[in-house]
Formats: sequence, C-alpha cells, structure tokens
Amino acid sequence: MFVIGTAGHVDHGKSTLIEALTGIDPDRLREEKARGMTIELGFAWVTLPGGREVSIVDVPGHERFIKTMLMGAGGVDLALLIVAADEGVMPQTREHLAILDLLGIERGIVALTKTDIVEPDWTELVTAEIEETLTGTSLEGSPVLPVSAMTGDGLPELLKAIDSALDEMPDKRDLGRPRLPVDRAFTISGFGTVVTGTLVDGTLRVGQEVELLPDGVRCRIRGLQTHQTAEEIAYPGTRVAVNLSGVSHEEVERGDVVTTPGWLAAGDAIDVSLRLIPEAPRSIRHNATVTFHVGAAETPARIRLLAVDEMAPGDSSWAQIKLQDPMPVVKDDLFVIRDSNYTLGGGVVVEAHAKRHRRKHQPTLDRLETLRQGSESDILHSALASAEPATSSTLAQAANLSENAIDEQLTVLVEDGLAVALGDGQGRVFYSSTGWANVATTAAGAVGGYHNSFPLRRGMPREELRSRLEMRAAAFNLVIDRLVEDSVIEDDGSTVRVPGHSPELDDTQRQVVDGYLKELGQNPYSPPTDRPIDPELVAALAERGEVVRASEDVVFLKSAYDQMLDGVRKQAAESGQITITDVREMFGTSRKYTLALLEHLDRQQITRRVGDERVLR
Repeated sequence: MFVIGTAGHVDHGKSTLIEALTGIDPDRLREEKARGMTIELGFAWVTLPGGREVSIVDVPGHERFIKTMLMGAGGVDLALLIVAADEGVMPQTREHLAILDLLGIERGIVALTKTDIVEPDWTELVTAEIEETLTGTSLEGSPVLPVSAMTGDGLPELLKAIDSALDEMPDKRDLGRPRLPVDRAFTISGFGTVVTGTLVDGTLRVGQEVELLPDGVRCRIRGLQTHQTAEEIAYPGTRVAVNLSGVSHEEVERGDVVTTPGWLAAGDAIDVSLRLIPEAPRSIRHNATVTFHVGAAETPARIRLLAVDEMAPGDSSWAQIKLQDPMPVVKDDLFVIRDSNYTLGGGVVVEAHAKRHRRKHQPTLDRLETLRQGSESDILHSALASAEPATSSTLAQAANLSENAIDEQLTVLVEDGLAVALGDGQGRVFYSSTGWANVATTAAGAVGGYHNSFPLRRGMPREELRSRLEMRAAAFNLVIDRLVEDSVIEDDGSTVRVPGHSPELDDTQRQVVDGYLKELGQNPYSPPTDRPIDPELVAALAERGEVVRASEDVVFLKSAYDQMLDGVRKQAAESGQITITDVREMFGTSRKYTLALLEHLDRQQITRRVGDERVLR
C-alpha cells in the first residue's frame, strides 16, 4: 500500500480536493470546519482506477502549522502538491516544496486547483510558473494537472495520473525492523489507547509485544486497522491505527515510535550529511541551535559543523547534531531543521549513535563519506570499526542492511582478513582486523604491565583485565578465548598471564619467606600478627597454597588452616552449630584468631552466621 501526502499554501483547496476525490472530509476538528482552514493532520483513502487502494495524508498549509505539515510528510510515497490557479505559487508552496525535496520525495503530481474561476490563458501562465518553480527540486518534471473540486473537471485524469505514478514505485523495503512514528494518540471507550502513523519497514501483528520509544515502555498490540478495516497484519508503507494494551494514553506522545523490543535505542548524538536550502534566510555557524524534525518528532538541537565553520544557504557539509531529547533514529533517516519561523535545511542520518569527533579531522570525514556513499561492504566495514565488538544484528541496524545481507558481507570481510569473528552461532561478535589487533596489543600490554608491577603474583585477575578493556562480560569471555587461542595470554580461570610467566622468589626473598613460615609454624593456631613482611610475599605464598590469609593481619599456615576447617566442619555437623567459644577451646587460641577464621569461612560461604552461632551452609 502507498501513502499520498498533500502539500501547498493555505486556502489553495487541499482539503476540498481530497474530499472531492475520496468522499471523505479530512478536516476532523470543529475548529477546522468553523475557520475553513486545516489545523491538524487529516486522513482519507481512495481506490484508484486500477483497483489499488491508497492512503492520503492531508496537511495544513498555513505557515504557523509547518511543524504539523512536517509530521505528515514523513513516510509519504507520492506528493500531491496543490496550487490554486487564481493565486499561483505562494510562500508556503515554496517552503512545502523545499521540505518535500529535503525528505527525498521524488515522485509527485501538481494539482492546479480552482481552474473553474480563471481564464484558460491564466491557467497556462500559472502552469509555466509552477514548472519553473519545480526546476532543481526532487519534483522537477512532475505533471501539472488542472482540476476543479467544484465542477469535477480533471478529477478522473488526476486519479489516473496518481495510479500511473505509483505503478513506477519500487517495492517497499522490508528489513524486518518495523517502526511506526506516532502522529496521533487518543483513547476509544471500550478499547483504550490507539495510536496512528505510517508503518516504516517491517510488519506488525495482532498480539505482538512492542516497545514505545524513547521511554522504552513495553505493551502489546490488541488490534490493527487500516482504513477502518480490522487487519491481523500491517505491512510496510501502510497507514495503520494500532490499539495498544498495557499502556495508558498519557504515556504516549506524538513523535514516539512503536517498534519491536530490543533492536532500537534512542540516542542524543547523530552524524549527518547536512544541506541548507537556497532559500534559507540565514547562514548557520558552528554550534548553532535549531529545531530538529524527524518522523513525527521534534526536539531542540545544536549543530556541530565538522568540516567548516559556517554554512551559507545552498551549502552542504558534514555535521554532528546534538539532540536535547534523545530520539530513536536509524541510518538513512531523512530530517529537517528549522528555526522558530523558517525551514533552514535538512539531510540524511549517517550514524545514529555517534561519538564526539575532532572537527576538520580528515579520517573522520572520509569515514562519514564511506557510510554515506560506499558499497554495502564498505559501509559495513566502517560501521564495524565504530561499533565493535558488534553482533550481526547490531551491525544490521548500524549499516541499515538486512541481516541476510549482513551475514553474507561479514563472511566476505572475515575471509578477506578485514574482520575477525569471535565465537560461533547466534552469540558471535565481530571486530575489524585493526580493532582486534588493538585489543590484542592492549590486553598483552596490560597483563605484561601487571607482571612488572606485581612480579610475585601468578597473574592478573580476569575482572581487572575486563575493566581495563572496558568490555561487557559476554564479549570479554569470547575475547579471552581468542587471545588464548592466539597464544597472546594464558588463562587459569581466575587470572590471566603472559605465556610462560611463573613468579620466582630471589634468594633474599626466599630467606624472608622461610623465616616467616617457620614463625607461623611455631604457634600455628595463634600465629604472630606483628611480623613485618612485604604483603606481596604473603600474596605470593597464598597463591602458591602455602598460607591462607584469614584477615588483614591474621595469616595461617595452609596445614593449620585445613586442620581448623576440618574441626569446624565436624563440630558443626555433629551439633548443628558452632560458636566462637567452641573454636577457641578446640584449638587453644584467642578470640582474635577464632573470629578472623569464622568470618573468613563466612566469606567463603562455608559457614553462615545465625546470631552468635555459625551453621554450615
């Protein structure tokens, strides 16, 4: 199904023409009917001569409602630009046309209305003016058809022209990632919350769980309607009303996005290819503030120009847009920027979750150019370098490609040595070859540096390395496996080390250690706590299994600790519990040592304290 969107100056007869074509008055509000002017988005539908049913979105033409027009223009397949024959091209004609051009709407028809009240010669002059106005825009060459909603003249020809134009439209792209930008939200008694919009990509089904972004509210689809007809499935490009359960009307705002959970997240910084329209009233300098419009949403934003200090009307450049309110956008989304009164320009999203860049940094600009214009393989490789470690689904979103295409391209990148795959099956993650080399170098350097700082320790704690690499646990485990496979490190479960690393005590340290162990053995259940010894030597002995550190200052020989542990276990098993006094009397030691031992056993989850007693776990 296709969506047609109106455009044009106020009072040029958009709503009247739609009612004449469809029999449906798109002006729903009492105020609209009283004032004779469209204020809100209106909706209608019609069956074309070829049997195809299409949706129509009618937008307001007054300059005060340009923001509403922008909400209706998203998702439009064919523009119906309406110009009144008695007035010709007017300011909002030009602004609406500029917006259609910015939003990449390349197919359109101009309906020259009110031809019944002007002379034929005048109609020809206005037609020439329209054709000149279209020159250089995405609608250049669109047919101009004279019509009259009052007499019906030209309406059959207009419907046929729409039908013919849609015959040339490509099939809707379906990457399996549905998005429904909400342009209306309301309640219906007995049904609850209803939202409407034009479905972009993917399908929605009755009973399906969905997520409302940017807030992440989960809910479920109770029902779907298209043109007041109940449907089980809504397809890409469809105007659809969605009845949602599990969410109140107050939780939904115009501009929210209905989508399937888990794949899309709102971000507050996006990289874009930006252009200003030639008619823009002013230049834009670095860090200028604007209003950013995408889909049915808008938010204040700041523009960071990446390649220049200032853009003049008609200029194009790279920019990063910092959004005041995070938005769920994806690569290749089209947007418009405005100030309080005028449309300034727009462009295309190149990266939806962008990192802050150095300005005028040529490698960054080259990467953005690749993301904008490169082949699928080039785009994927560039997206991978930015998102690594990344799953195939993450890359599908970042590159705006289907997962099938992603899998094929990833296979090629790995075979060509441009990417590295870690793991297998659904859990695989990917690095660019450069990114993986950096990870391996960083990991080896971190572990080697740890050995230099703590030469008596067997290895670096795994969690410390994970923190140094700033990785999530799932990806980190795959990284460790590959680093071990590549002989970059060795892994013993709790620590990692450089291959072949084995801590050795020198002669002086060995003498100190031998004396220390001898002292611990002289009174094994009450060992000295004031013996000055390097903590690193104690740690090395603990790692070798020669001592057990029960507390900061209490260290037992391993043999003594094992005897005490066996005694505690036996006593607690026989009597069901054990106290500090029991342990003290059992080993002839003081409360200090007994308490240190039992608290250590609690931490090891061997015992559990219950009041003044311990029980075995």
